[in-house]
Amino acid sequence: MANMGVHPKAAGIPNVPGSLTYGLGIDFGTSGARAVVIDRDRYVHWTQAVPFTAPPTDLALPCPTTSPLSTTWQTALLRLLTGIPVALRRRIATIAINGTSSTVLLCNAAGQPVTEPLLYNDASAAVVLNQVRAIAPPDHVVISATSSLSKLLWWQAQGITATATPKQPLYLLHQADWLAFLLHDRLGISDTHNALKLGYDVVNACYPDWVLQATAPVHLPAVVAPGTVIGPVRSDHAERWQLPPTCQICAGTTDSIAAFLASGATTPGESVTSLGSTLVLKLLSETRIEVASYGIYSHRLGDRWLVGGASNTGGAVLKHFFSEAELVALSAQIDPQQVSPLHYYPLLRSGERFPINDPALAPQLEPRPTSPIAFLHGLLESMARIEAEGYALLTAYGAPPLQRVYTAGGGAQNLTWTALRQRYLGVPVLPAAQTEAAYGTALLGLGFV
Repeated sequence: MANMGVHPKAAGIPNVPGSLTYGLGIDFGTSGARAVVIDRDRYVHWTQAVPFTAPPTDLALPCPTTSPLSTTWQTALLRLLTGIPVALRRRIATIAINGTSSTVLLCNAAGQPVTEPLLYNDASAAVVLNQVRAIAPPDHVVISATSSLSKLLWWQAQGITATATPKQPLYLLHQADWLAFLLHDRLGISDTHNALKLGYDVVNACYPDWVLQATAPVHLPAVVAPGTVIGPVRSDHAERWQLPPTCQICAGTTDSIAAFLASGATTPGESVTSLGSTLVLKLLSETRIEVASYGIYSHRLGDRWLVGGASNTGGAVLKHFFSEAELVALSAQIDPQQVSPLHYYPLLRSGERFPINDPALAPQLEPRPTSPIAFLHGLLESMARIEAEGYALLTAYGAPPLQRVYTAGGGAQNLTWTALRQRYLGVPVLPAAQTEAAYGTALLGLGFV
């Protein structure tokens, strides 16, 4: 767990009525979660990260469940809330949560998961892709083995949704939707960013008929704009964590969009690459682009669009082969201006989303040199090449020319990787103004987006 501490201004803050000036953003990633508390001047007062771990036996969860993964998420949420200093908790006006895109679960009417969640990169639904293609318009974002809609149709094909009735309904929720539900207790609400890969039409603000017909009788979430106030925190939670009873839970977003919001990018042609467990590209554009055959899709952001895609390569591959200490030490010995002769496609398992959309794409990690420095050099260079190919593909389909790339996520700290990427991209590669997605989510809750 990492703490950055409380800013001196936050120490000893009295619980003054009417002084609810803080926003809490929570980011749920692949291996852990992070919370950031900011004030209305956008100053960070507290941040804390927790890994996903099993809950202690004495931990009272908001929604007891037999699902190990959702139990792990609840545990992380409770640990983050408990870790915030009481002085700050008493002045939190808003809470918003982001989660990984297309991580979904089915719940009963009490909000309890009836299956294990399917994660963002789970490609089990590849077997129903022909069904998805048959009902969706050409080049629609749902035509992917990892889309939320494909996962729901896969559950249907398994017979899991056959038990749904008007008296025993089932609800499809995204990770961020369900975690927010634990706080506000209003089941079945999502945001336009998370709902995009479920087939939600962000232009006409509705689910198209082909989605509704294919997914009946499962309840799809009602969709609101990211940052919309959903309702106050549950009274028992307010009492438990000493939150103001007027603290509002707001609709969230996805992790990569939250990272973009935190970055400081504001001009078309500016982009954010999130170097977390995976590699996610978001480019600000005035044009909406949807090319499902290459895993390209667009999120609405005001009167503009965030065009991008997500690759399964990234930090998870690096951590599979190297410890954090090894990554630091070995990276320092790589000359980023020297081209590696190794040409990899670094994946942990078969399946890629962008810039190649192929659920059967196999990892390419050979030949492996005896030198760990040379091996790491090949991995980093290959990831830089994939990133550059991704941005080139976006531009080829109508996105504005790349002007500047901000970097978020843990990989932003690797200066060698940054230099390699800049060599491939040919534009300035800069650290984001704030590198944590939770910061962008806190901004969203406070209405700055």
